[in-house]
Amino acid sequence: MGQQQLLLIILGVIIVGIAIAVGLSLFTAQSIQSNKDAIINDINNIAASAYQFRIRPTSMGGAGGATYAGFSIPVKMSSNENATYSAGTGTAANITIIGGNAVSTDNTVTAVVGSDGRVTMNSSSFGGEFK
Repeated sequence: MGQQQLLLIILGVIIVGIAIAVGLSLFTAQSIQSNKDAIINDINNIAASAYQFRIRPTSMGGAGGATYAGFSIPVKMSSNENATYSAGTGTAANITIIGGNAVSTDNTVTAVVGSDGRVTMNSSSFGGEFK
């Protein structure tokens, strides 16, 4: 083989190596974003459950439209393949819901549910690789 052919083979191997590294990086970033989106979706479902508790009459086991105090995340919603969820102490105005990634506990999503049942993303925060 000539020297030019060897250089072309080496260049080809380097280019393939770089392409593999970029592909792995993109896959990892997509995986992290996908998990973050799944946790946000789960938090929205938990927020709906919290709001249902808040507006449910006290005779039916709710808070009578007054407060989030006393809300606890339903057992089936407290943990799944995406994350483990916990609720902060509820007040009349809001409740905080925290989702900690099932794989890496540093990756967290914290959201505040307002008195209207909406998750306000401007008061939410992201930890770990979710930033």
